[in-house]
Amino acid sequence: MSFWSRLFGGGPGPAKTEPQVEAVEYNGFRIFPAPQPADGQFRIAARIEGEVNGETKVHELIRADVIRDHGEAVEASIRKARQMIDEQGARLFG
Repeated sequence: MSFWSRLFGGGPGPAKTEPQVEAVEYNGFRIFPAPQPADGQFRIAARIEGEVNGETKVHELIRADVIRDHGEAVEASIRKARQMIDEQGARLFG
């Protein structure tokens, strides 16, 4: 990036994107791990979907925990989502 672009707000360029991760099936729920970039690390986050009375319900999981490696953050997001499913089941959506 040129000096003038930086000086006048040209920005750092396109954001680096992490590869999409496929859904994980767990006890009738679908977990979509989606760690969020946070100051050079990744915040644990996932979307949990489940069927309740014939309707697809969604719960967004976001934790304060951050992990340096994206792959490890994906695994941690899946573990935390499984733990929530085990503890709360369909109450996640209520």
